[in-house]
Amino acid sequence: MTKAIKKQALGRGLSALLKDPENDIKSVDDKNADKVVGNIIELEISAIEINPFQPRSNFNEESLRELATSIKELGVIQPITVRKLDFNKYQLISGERRLRASTLVGLNTVPAYIRIANDNESLVMALVENIQRHDLDPIEIALSYQRLIDEIQLTQEQMSDRVGKKRSTIANYLRLLKLDPIIQTGIRDGFISMGHGRAIINIEDLDVQTDIYQKIVSRNLSVRETEALVKNYHESLKPKPEGKPKASSFDIEEDQKSTFTNYFGAKVDIKVAGNGKGKITIPFHSEEDFARIIKLING
Repeated sequence: MTKAIKKQALGRGLSALLKDPENDIKSVDDKNADKVVGNIIELEISAIEINPFQPRSNFNEESLRELATSIKELGVIQPITVRKLDFNKYQLISGERRLRASTLVGLNTVPAYIRIANDNESLVMALVENIQRHDLDPIEIALSYQRLIDEIQLTQEQMSDRVGKKRSTIANYLRLLKLDPIIQTGIRDGFISMGHGRAIINIEDLDVQTDIYQKIVSRNLSVRETEALVKNYHESLKPKPEGKPKASSFDIEEDQKSTFTNYFGAKVDIKVAGNGKGKITIPFHSEEDFARIIKLING
């Protein structure tokens, strides 16, 4: 008997144990709990309900069919994980794609790891295992992180420890949720990348965000080109320095010069530069002449 057949037989044996009402296991302290919790059990698919905490909401149909074909040929290689709710009643923690694909090919049972956990623990396990093991899109990952914050009150530091990601990485995902919903949908559908989203998030105005998003899609802009577009937008918002008014030169009329000459009793020289600035020169011929001019100025 091969190892695979032995494991399968063992799974069926434990499954029978779980169907015995006298051996209903509700906690890790119950009799025979050590034989069940953490082991691979062949569970009836009809006894498993979908986890309401499941973060994944989009399943690629083509990918699901490919997985179903693989399961039909090779079986379910990686067991799903469930938690026990009641007698012969279980809730999925992780492995919804495998469960869906198994249903597609008409399987009645699926190999599963059994855990006993409360709702909060189940939510944490579901979110953490999905973040780590599945190809979630960036928005789904961000929503998973947000749920850990909102429903379990985990800090970013605690999440960093649980999921093995840097705090800065978690923060970058969470920032995506500040994007306009249209752009979030664009990321989920693959029209733009997370890099595009991280560039757009630097703009607070949601209308401007969507305008740039439309330019990215219509022009097929790269992340670097998007960053340049965002930079130009911010530059356009900066107040432009007020330029100094340009002074223009002007001409002094002869009668204006004569007014100065007649008043001071001396030939006054007036010069004007190209920028409109100038100077007035009043000549004097002696100390007495200088005193006379001073007297005129002082009135």
